[in-house]
Amino acid sequence: MQPPETISPKKGHRECVRAVNSKRPVNLDLATIKLPLPAYTSILHRITGVILFVGLAFMFWAFDASLESEESFNAVKETLQEGAFAKFVLWGLLSALAYHVVAGIKHLIMDVGIGETLEGGRLGAKLTLVISVILIVLAGVWVW
Repeated sequence: MQPPETISPKKGHRECVRAVNSKRPVNLDLATIKLPLPAYTSILHRITGVILFVGLAFMFWAFDASLESEESFNAVKETLQEGAFAKFVLWGLLSALAYHVVAGIKHLIMDVGIGETLEGGRLGAKLTLVISVILIVLAGVWVW
């Protein structure tokens, strides 16, 4: 069997194979990795998507219970109006939805070609966070 660098006659392929096979140190200490702000907003976008997916179970349960009868509708309504934990869960879901929508709109704007530069990405990340915080506070005021 031939060594990997002689498999393809392309010069770039040999260099790529050497780079992959190199004995470079790997940083596995996550506390020392410094990510830029757009990376954090992207990670938060994914996390809020997971929260919304899991939160659907709560919302489907509440919707199903509210449709059973008038008494169960009133019970769900009372739980959401009186229960602190239910309000907290509802506020958390609304917060995740607000952030996810704002970050999604930012991605749609970037898909059109606006804000694709390094500075545009930083500005988009900052705007995403500011608008989301405003919407999250408004959702908290509305729920509580």
